[in-house]
Amino acid sequence: MIKNIVTSICLLLGVLSYAQEGSSSPYSFYGIGDVRFKGTTEARAMGGVAVEQDSIHINLENPASFANLKLTTYTIGGTFNSTTMKTDAVSEKAQRTTLDYLAIGLPLGKFGVGFGLIPYSSVGYKIQTITGTDSENTSTFTSSGGINKVFAGVGYKITPKFSVGFDVNYNFGIISIVNSELNGNIQSGTRETNTSNLSGLNFNLGSMYQAKLTKKLNFYSGVNYTLENDLKSKNTRLIETSTDPQTIDQPNKTISFSSKLSLSAGVGETRKWMIGGKVVMQGASDLSNTYNVSPDVAYGRSGSVSLGGYYIPDYNSFTNYLKRVVYRGGLKYERTGLIIRDEAIDNIGVTMGLGLPISGTFSNVNIGFEIGKKGTTSSGLIQENYANFSVGLSLNDKWFEKRKFN
Repeated sequence: MIKNIVTSICLLLGVLSYAQEGSSSPYSFYGIGDVRFKGTTEARAMGGVAVEQDSIHINLENPASFANLKLTTYTIGGTFNSTTMKTDAVSEKAQRTTLDYLAIGLPLGKFGVGFGLIPYSSVGYKIQTITGTDSENTSTFTSSGGINKVFAGVGYKITPKFSVGFDVNYNFGIISIVNSELNGNIQSGTRETNTSNLSGLNFNLGSMYQAKLTKKLNFYSGVNYTLENDLKSKNTRLIETSTDPQTIDQPNKTISFSSKLSLSAGVGETRKWMIGGKVVMQGASDLSNTYNVSPDVAYGRSGSVSLGGYYIPDYNSFTNYLKRVVYRGGLKYERTGLIIRDEAIDNIGVTMGLGLPISGTFSNVNIGFEIGKKGTTSSGLIQENYANFSVGLSLNDKWFEKRKFN
């Protein structure tokens, strides 16, 4: 029965992820698109905090966490997003359903390895402008695509308290921007398609440390450092009318990312409660491409501050299922680094969630809910009020177990 439920959810997430674009934000036009949260549903429900040395959940941000796994862990997650975009004059609604991550972690003694696929950024919006006395002129901007990340990492437990790790990520994807123009007084319209084929590598280094403060109270900490890296963008432009399509090669572009540092710390009682915080800092990056350069747009320093935690009433309860549920919550503030017309595009949100254990196993179903605000209506910009509902599976099993009997 459980296998049927798990299979159905996995298929549903897979189908829905390809059914719609990954973003509906107009801000995804800039840079490499709308950068997605890199983490599991469990971490997302705690504002992005994942600092505990967990033995049955994968930490996608810190590769040192792979060394702490006790069981083979398979994890998959997806999100349904509903956004209301508004200016001072009008508002519009959009919905998207996306696949967030797909990963496997394997314990190998003091070592642990992890690998998987994470959608890194998404581009997806449609903006239509109708002008003229008889609404005869129509201009339409549409976009699609984004960047995916395939990763493989290894962690090593130096001592029972301290582990280190690294991972390598191959980033790849295609971003397509289409601008269509129709004029009621002209028989043939025009369409301009800008396509960027992006690829590149980046590396992460991580460490995690845990110590006893008292008999019950633990201290947790983690450091993750992403090295400077580049994405190579091969650009083309296609201009079409009904009779004369023309392909124009565009200059290729190197998109440069500054190094990023993430610091996490927390305190808690094992299998009872934890509260922690995370600070992320990244220098200004050169994210503009040939199709989205604008004098009104700049890219500054980015970063975020998060606070979150969980509570389990009674992990070992056999009579009351609700006492074994993990209750999560968190807050986050993010500075995206995008600056338009001297206005910083910031993101603030409140998160909450539940971890639902699957009886008789170490596996669990995790759900999360997030509400927040991105952007501003100042300077003629757009404010996005969003609600995210996420579902994730963390499935655990013991592999490579030596048989006692043949």
